[in-house]
Parts: sequence; C-alpha cells; structure tokens
Amino acid sequence: MLEMLAAAAPDAAAVAPVAASKIHIGLAALGSAIGVGLVGAKAAEATGRNPGAAGEIRTQAIIFAALAEGIVFIALFLA
Repeated sequence: MLEMLAAAAPDAAAVAPVAASKIHIGLAALGSAIGVGLVGAKAAEATGRNPGAAGEIRTQAIIFAALAEGIVFIALFLA
C-alpha cells in the first residue's frame, strides 16, 4: 500500500496545481446553482402572496437568475 502511494506521489504533485486552479469554477457553479434556486423559490413565494404582480416578479426573477449564472462565466474566463 505504501509502495503504491509512493509511486503515485510524483503524479499527484503534477496534478495538484491543475486541480487547485480549477476548484474556483466548481465553487462558482455551486454558488450559482444555489442562487438560482433561491431566486426561483422566492419568486414562487412572492407570486403566491401577490398573484397580481406575477408578471413583474417573473421578469425580475429572470434577470436575477441570469446575473447569478453570469458568475460561472466570469469564473470560466478567469480560469
């Protein structure tokens, strides 16, 4: 077992910087997914409370969801 770990150590050293440089993309995607989910949940809640404003709520929800998704693209461009 230790021989396998020792043999894999040089390979892991080469992969570690690449993996570390890409972790921010995954974190941005996770944060964006949570943000879009919260926007959708709150938009549904707001529409339930005031059905007359459904059109305005939907428009704002789409805009805010697009802004949250933009974070992933910024992270991709920075990578």
